[in-house]
Amino acid sequence: MAEEALIVGVTGIGGNNIAQELLKAGLTVHGLTRKPGITIPGVHHIYGDVLDPASLNRAIADINVTHLFFCTWSKQNSEAENIKVNGAMLQNTVDALKSKKSMEHAVLITGLKHYLGPFEAYAATPMETPFKESQPRLPIENFYYTQEDILFKAAAEQGYSWSVHRPHTMIGWALGNAMNMGVTLAVYASICKETGRPFVFPGSKEQFNGVTDVTDARLLARHALWSATAPTAKNEAFNTVNGDVFRWRQLWRLLAEYFGLQDPGYPSQMIPLESKMADADEIWAGMVTKYGLAPYRASEIASWWHTDADLGRQVETFADMGKSRNAGFREVQVTPDSFFDLFDRLREAKIIPPR
Repeated sequence: MAEEALIVGVTGIGGNNIAQELLKAGLTVHGLTRKPGITIPGVHHIYGDVLDPASLNRAIADINVTHLFFCTWSKQNSEAENIKVNGAMLQNTVDALKSKKSMEHAVLITGLKHYLGPFEAYAATPMETPFKESQPRLPIENFYYTQEDILFKAAAEQGYSWSVHRPHTMIGWALGNAMNMGVTLAVYASICKETGRPFVFPGSKEQFNGVTDVTDARLLARHALWSATAPTAKNEAFNTVNGDVFRWRQLWRLLAEYFGLQDPGYPSQMIPLESKMADADEIWAGMVTKYGLAPYRASEIASWWHTDADLGRQVETFADMGKSRNAGFREVQVTPDSFFDLFDRLREAKIIPPR
């Protein structure tokens, strides 16, 4: 039987890059979204709502799904609502797959909030770094835990294997994504260069000076394909990070140099982007006209709030990849190149101005 992948959330930063990797590996790729919009060459786009079981069942009725990649989530106002909504999204998906005797493996993408806790209790009682998959769950409600339990139960009942990936902040190609720090910092730096504003690090002193890491979405895609196919990866959870570590005070200087800006050093206090960039749409509109950029609003492609949450943490955050190394996945991504490759692509696509 030919391998057919279903990616839920195919246009997001994780799903988009996973789709590219699966296509290169020769899989037939079906990408589920709620409605037509962004299209990815080579992907069979299908439309349905994972919160509407009837539409979901119609969307996948004629597909012999062998591999599921669940890469989406919906931010709610409380963790109780996150659990209810995001749990239902995955539950409806695995329920729709019950009739698919072709199912071999399901991949769930979550994140390091597994160790940090949900947004409403973010980093209140974080685990010790480096985060390891063997650490027990935090004694707190977390929709990641709910989704894991749904996946474990469905896989056991329906007879397929599973893997879970816990990436850190993802850096990579995706537009309009709610969690895209790479594009957000590119927009921020471009506005600073255009207006003469200082390219000030917006987060906490602890993040500026502490050890951290990120996840290149391309590495996540390769890791997800590996976990879906390698016998040593079956029924395991894996951290997914670049494999190197850095300090923002080091990387910030490199980002500034890329954009031809000065690094002013750490300011006297945190200056969150969400307030600092309140006028970004107005400024960006002028830049779109001046440089012939793609007609996006800054608020459509930059996620100020999420970047503030990541950079505003007051605890050290990085993850261990030893479990993956021992199981056979040994790839490493150099972090500055994750940013520079993305910035180059954004320039080529006329999303941000030329040098």
